[in-house]
Amino acid sequence: MKGFEYLEEELQQMKEEGLFRTLVPLESDQGAKVTINGKEVIQLSSNNYLGLTNHPRMKEAAIKAVENYGAGTGSVRTIAGTFSMHEQFERKLAKFKHTEATLVLQSGFTANQAILSSILTKDDVVISDELNHASIIDGIRLTKAARKIYKHVNMASLETALKESAHFRNRLVVTDGVFSMDGNIAPLPEIVQLCEKYDALVMVDDAHASGVLGRNGRGTVDHFDLNGRVHIQVGTLSKAIGVLGGYIASTQAVRDYLIHKGRPFLFSTSHPPAVTAACSEAIDILLDEPERIERLWENTKFLKDGLRKLGFEIGTSETPITPVLVGDGAKAHQLSDKLLSYGVFAQGIAFPTVPKDSARVRTIVTADHTKDQLQEALNAFEKAGKDLNII
Repeated sequence: MKGFEYLEEELQQMKEEGLFRTLVPLESDQGAKVTINGKEVIQLSSNNYLGLTNHPRMKEAAIKAVENYGAGTGSVRTIAGTFSMHEQFERKLAKFKHTEATLVLQSGFTANQAILSSILTKDDVVISDELNHASIIDGIRLTKAARKIYKHVNMASLETALKESAHFRNRLVVTDGVFSMDGNIAPLPEIVQLCEKYDALVMVDDAHASGVLGRNGRGTVDHFDLNGRVHIQVGTLSKAIGVLGGYIASTQAVRDYLIHKGRPFLFSTSHPPAVTAACSEAIDILLDEPERIERLWENTKFLKDGLRKLGFEIGTSETPITPVLVGDGAKAHQLSDKLLSYGVFAQGIAFPTVPKDSARVRTIVTADHTKDQLQEALNAFEKAGKDLNII
């Protein structure tokens, strides 16, 4: 059948440039080590920061929910798909986040689309960091609001954008809390100060900060002691929380408005009982086991220090996301392949996910990694780096 030859041509070009990748199926559960092609390797690519995907309490909660409520909900939330457990979890999450209310959606991606596409009109402007996540970018594309982009974590650039947009009804400044490719933390105190100075609203996407930063993993806002000064927080339930979904934490009015106007919420089936129950249990674990976050940060320092000593460039990362910068996309994938042959699964990331000249192997440590495993990973990085003349 004719019609998609151009796709085949583009794919062939990707292959010639060394950028074509196939999906890598895991043959085990998601842990510090995973099985790939029958071989056990150290996992350095998952977002399972705290190791909660395999926590016994999480699994027990999910199993009990299936037994009591079934495998699915059979409806969207606004018709017949709101179970009592959904609202109980949202109240628990709001208390945890120190906000009036929360609303849970199917993913962090849809959470950003829901909030940005629904609350802004042609009378408003959204001001976004140039390195914000793709879900923020796509959410902005869905709104009729004007848009301005400020230079990455550049407060002078943000202030210029705020000054230039004074005539709009509302100005919404949007930033990642932790930037997913570089691992740096947004200068949220400075952003909030500028927004208060110019009477603008603040929205933070805490996908990679939820469960990682702040007291018991409450996120960037709590990390900087800014509770009550950030208007909208978006987060995920699929990374440190270990399951699936996204949430919006804000006021009761924002929650009520999204229930009526947020299209991803209105037209998507609600979370199955197992997901909701496991997410709810994760909040309790964050409160009961703060040592998991302590181990995460100890492991983060160990890996970062080791990579620096070996001579790798790891950029400005301040979090468990540690990019090993290579530059060329094909070489980043070659490094990833070499690492896998030495027993470490760490995926290469290239354009268009990152700029063409900043390809990298992105690593993420977890609380479940042992120091021996991380040292084994560093040994593999040393061998692979020397094989490819990177170090």
